[in-house]
Amino acid sequence: MKRFSLLAALLCAASSSFGAEKKPNIVFINADDLTHTDLSVYGGQAITPNFERLASEGMRFTHCFQAAPMCSPTRHNLYTGIHPVKSGAYPNHTFAKEGTKSIVHHLKPHGYRVALSGKTHIAPKSVFPFEYSGKKNPDVEVIEKLMIKSKEAGTPFCLFACSNEPHTPWTYGDASQYPPEKIKLPPWLLDTPETREGMSKYLAEITYYDSQVGQILDLLDKHGLAENTIVMLSSEQGNSLPFAKWTCYDNGLQTALIVRWPGKVENGSSTDAIVEYVDIVPTLLDAAAAEATGPLDGKSFLPVLKGETDQHKDITFVIMTTRGIITGSDTYGIRRVRSKTHNLILNFTPKTKFTNACTKSGEFLSWKEKAEAGDERAKLLVEKYHHRPRIELYEVGKAWHEWNNLADSPEHVEIKKELRKQLDAWMKECGDLGQGTELAADERQGGKSKKNKGKAKGKAKK
Repeated sequence: MKRFSLLAALLCAASSSFGAEKKPNIVFINADDLTHTDLSVYGGQAITPNFERLASEGMRFTHCFQAAPMCSPTRHNLYTGIHPVKSGAYPNHTFAKEGTKSIVHHLKPHGYRVALSGKTHIAPKSVFPFEYSGKKNPDVEVIEKLMIKSKEAGTPFCLFACSNEPHTPWTYGDASQYPPEKIKLPPWLLDTPETREGMSKYLAEITYYDSQVGQILDLLDKHGLAENTIVMLSSEQGNSLPFAKWTCYDNGLQTALIVRWPGKVENGSSTDAIVEYVDIVPTLLDAAAAEATGPLDGKSFLPVLKGETDQHKDITFVIMTTRGIITGSDTYGIRRVRSKTHNLILNFTPKTKFTNACTKSGEFLSWKEKAEAGDERAKLLVEKYHHRPRIELYEVGKAWHEWNNLADSPEHVEIKKELRKQLDAWMKECGDLGQGTELAADERQGGKSKKNKGKAKGKAKK
């Protein structure tokens, strides 16, 4: 009888073990300063066969947004699932509050190895205790070893492969694929030789980044890991040309997001559901059946991935501060709320001249030169970049670059009122004091403390 009971227990345990679903591996591949509409899979000119490949094998999101149009707060937000002001990581070259939990803390208790290979721009390591490798770009050799050892040990892994491309300077890739005189400039860019030359090099570097994506996908295939791996591919914030990065227009905040999960996500599908970077951590935890070890602001969009719904959020929120960024205005705080139909932008100090690294670029300087020579369109674009009204309201997809600001339109009073109400509520919930938060931005820079802020800024690339 005892032997029978023991045998039954063993069979039951084996059945439970074999019946339990194996935890998926996770690979998140991220670019650096890439406007999503420049990708071929989003209708752009950049040749990106690996983006195309992944889109044919997964789901393409058309409404994914970031929490900030610059690198450091974006990445803190991505890895923590917490809004920037709440975590303390809201200016650039920033750091999160001690005690903040990241995806490492959430997944490790569930047996995951959690690694980051390539660009970091996050701090402190106590909040982000990844297994680190590489510097500017993913280290393919280290990534392959991670895959091999994890497979041998039966251990799931979560990898963030973070490229430095296509961040300036644009020095990688074959620019001859994109002759400056043949490329098509988007309507918000001024046509100058410098703009065309820059665009050509930038597109080439996107294609170079796409090759990095291909290397990682090939490793998953090589080691038989693709079938049980969730792959997320993103483009981060917009490029460093005017009216993208650093700004709160869609060019600076909307990102590519493609997700492949064999057997779970339909091949070649797409969704218009609004999702945000802050939703990534909750979604991955949900997919891994893992409990969070701390508070999260995001919301899992796993039902969207599984095709159970095409709705997720109605609005997204954004913060932007220029204090402490390279050649930035001392204080130029911006907040934004965007629905599927309208984009409301609040500029705290509209009388201040808006500046950043873009305004010192060869492309923008060529615009200024053309404006000074009397070109009317150049004058308009330079003025619009440097000087903004306190409130901007645009209809989504209605040629915002023609600057049809609806903030004072009688027909849009209720829309403006409702969006502003939601923005104010979000700021209050985050503890965002508006201009007071902007003035305190330098206390949240430098990696560890205000004391070493100057040293960190001097070394910063972005």
